Formats: sequence, structure tokens, C-alpha cells
Amino acid sequence: MDVGEGPSHLHQAPAPSITREDTIQPGHTLLIRIPSGDIRSIKLEKDATVNLGKFGSFYANELVGQPFGLTYEIINKKLKVLPPRPMQEVEDTEATNELINDGQAVQPLTVEEIEALKKSGLHASEIIQKQIEQHANYSLKTEYSKEKYKKRKEMKYSKSFSVIEPTMHNVCEYWFNKDQNRLRDIRPDTLAQMINLASIRPGGRYIAVDDASGVVVSAILDRLGGQGRLITICDVDSPPAYPVMVQMNFRKEVITPVMSSLNWATADEEYTPIIASTEPPAGKFKSDGQRARLNKRKVASDALMQTREELFSGEFDGLIIASEYDPYSIIEKLYPYLAGSASIVVHSPHVQVVANLQSQLRDRPGYLGPTVTEGWLRQYQVLPGRTHPMMNASGSGGFIFQVLKIYDDPTASSVMVHRHRKKVKQSSEAPSTVTSQAREGSTTLATTESTPAPVTAESSSADQDVEMRTS
Repeated sequence: MDVGEGPSHLHQAPAPSITREDTIQPGHTLLIRIPSGDIRSIKLEKDATVNLGKFGSFYANELVGQPFGLTYEIINKKLKVLPPRPMQEVEDTEATNELINDGQAVQPLTVEEIEALKKSGLHASEIIQKQIEQHANYSLKTEYSKEKYKKRKEMKYSKSFSVIEPTMHNVCEYWFNKDQNRLRDIRPDTLAQMINLASIRPGGRYIAVDDASGVVVSAILDRLGGQGRLITICDVDSPPAYPVMVQMNFRKEVITPVMSSLNWATADEEYTPIIASTEPPAGKFKSDGQRARLNKRKVASDALMQTREELFSGEFDGLIIASEYDPYSIIEKLYPYLAGSASIVVHSPHVQVVANLQSQLRDRPGYLGPTVTEGWLRQYQVLPGRTHPMMNASGSGGFIFQVLKIYDDPTASSVMVHRHRKKVKQSSEAPSTVTSQAREGSTTLATTESTPAPVTAESSSADQDVEMRTS
């Protein structure tokens, strides 16, 4: 690879990440910004050729081992690193655009002539210079108009691109601009607020319900940095497909021990998973293929049971929800598995959903400070003498609900103590008695949750909180 003239070493390498590679490797999914300003996602395959349409094509091996964030120029399917362009201040003059009459006559070069220049191998800068020289009204333009003219022509003729660093902000922004409905209107600033309100930190243990293409799960994994635990709950039997994680290029060996997934059935304590037999039918293995399949099945079943036990043991530090389902029912189901002072964060593209949730939990014991917030974002162009807000802005990044779990009863203990007492009580009683009592208890609890009694005293509030956590 050729390195262009200029201080290419000025590119400051980002801080090393534990969860992803620091350089581009085969198999990575890259975000590439082309001269028109659009961002494309490509998968880098070894010994392949990447085609960017009218902007040219290049050999994929040219990018292997290179850092993220560099800009390249395509020359005969080879890549040349371009130095960073310094920011120059434009000098204002007395010229105005009032006498300019744009039309076909001001540019003598025809489309056929420009195409002939491109086919002859002339560099983009030389083509632009020829257009400037023959432009009848170019000298009448203001300096700002001249800069805009050059930039438009570079976007049209330049054969260059930039590899965007796969940070959580860049990936979220790419998906939001591509299809914000798949992200449930989660903007990068909204995602940052959710992670901050949930107190995501390395070494923490969290539960996530993500129906937003995996943007919340990706942000949590990126913040954990390979330390901690994350259990995701979805509505499919197989491990969920999170498209956003593809662009993050996480290291599999780092993410696999941290994240596990359950569906809503296996996340229920009363549900008994149906696990296929891991032993050979004839008592011995017929082939090595059968042995490998059964061993793989045993590993999957053991991991499922271990994840269930870990969830039911509770003491998680936070719950983050971005789901199409009713958030109140999700919180009520997963509430017993949260530790004291755990943060519960819910995102919804509709304000009525989080407003109703706030109204439902405001007077419930065990919930402290339910609040609803909406982020507001305005992007600015920052250039010397040309700093101003952008004309187009996002309408909304959704609404965030946040509340803390507390133990309203001064004598209350964590969920682990209640589970231990429940197991001791079940082992000391007859199986028939335990079954009848469990049915009576579940019936009473369902009635209590569907029609909660008003709290009139501190004792009744504490009793209701203990009953809710015990479930």
C-alpha cells in the first residue's frame, strides 16, 4: 500500500479496546463513508475485491492490518493513504452572488467531455481544475460559494473513502439514519442517556430486553469491556439475531462468557424445559458425528440450566428494556431478580407508554423516583467563520423512563434469602401439601397483582412489598 505525502502519522490511534480488534481483519463488517457522504456497510473477505460503484474498486487485502479511521484513495485497485485535511479559514471578500446567472452556458465542458477526461485517467483534482478554469462566473462567486462548489465536485468525481471506527456512537448513528424504526427511535444521544441512567459499568450484572435490533445489548457489552454478566431475554427459542452487533466486530472469545440468552418460557421458574436426551439410543456411539452432535447438545442444555439458575438467583444491578411488549408486565416479572438500588430503565418511541408506566409505579412500594425524560438533539456545523446549526434535525429520539428498586420494608432481605427459605420449607413438607399450597399461593398472588389493594399504613405497604418480591 502506498502512503501519500503529508503527516499521515498525525492520525491518533484510538485507545485499545478489549471487546474488539484494534485493526481491520478479514471477516470484519466495515462502515465506509464514500465521497457523497453516504455510509455503506461491507463485509471484508480475504482475497476478494470490494466494489464501490462509480467510486471505484480495490483489493480487500489492502485494508487488512490497517487501523480504523483512515482515508484512502483508489488508484488502479490499490489504496493510497491520504493525510488528514487541515481546517482552513476562508477569507471573506466583497464579492456577492447577486450578479451570477447559472445555466448551461457558464460551463462549456459537456458531460461527454468530462466522461472522456475520466476515462483517460485524469485525476479528480485536475478535472475539477479544468471545470473551474472554464467556468464563466466562478470569479464572481464569494469565497464561501467557491468552497461549496469545490466540495460538490469532489463528492462527484473523487475516488476515495474513509473507514469509520466502529464505536457505539458511529454504529448507532448509521442504523438510526438507515432505518430508525428498527432501532425503535433510539438515537446515539438517547442510547448514551440510557446507559448512564442504568449505571452500566465493567463488572456489573444486568438483564436486558432488547427488541431494537441489539443496539442496547451492543452498548452494554461495549461498556462492560469483557467484565461482568449480561442476560438477554427474547421471544425466540434460538439465540436472538442482533444485527447491530455485526458492525461492532466484537471478539467472540470475549463476548461469549459475558452474554447469555433466555426466552420468556425458560425465564419462568414454573416452566420445565424440554431437553432432548444426550445419550446414544443404543448405549454406544455409532459414529464420531453422532458423538459430536450429542456432546454439543449436552453443552447447550447445561448452559441453559446454568443461565436459568443464575437468573433465578437474582441480585442483578440493573434492568434495561427496549421492547414492543408492555413494560409494566416485564418489570413485574423480572423485579424479584433485581438487587436493592438497581436501576430500571425503559425506552419507548411513544410517550403514552412511559407516562402510563410512571402512573402505575408512582404509588407502588419498592419503586423510588419514577421519572420520564425526552432527549433533544441539534447538530451544528463547526467551521471557522461558518458555525451554524444544521437545517434538518431529528424529530424525537424516544422517551426514557427510569426508576430505582428499593426495599420498602426495613427488615427485608435480598431475593436469595427468600429463595433459601422457600426451598427449606418445601423440603420439610409433604409433596401433596406443597403442591396445594403453591397453587393457593399463586392464585392469591395473581389476584393481588391484578387488583392491588390501596396502601393505608406502613405495615400493609411492607407486607405487599414482601409478597411481591417473594413471587
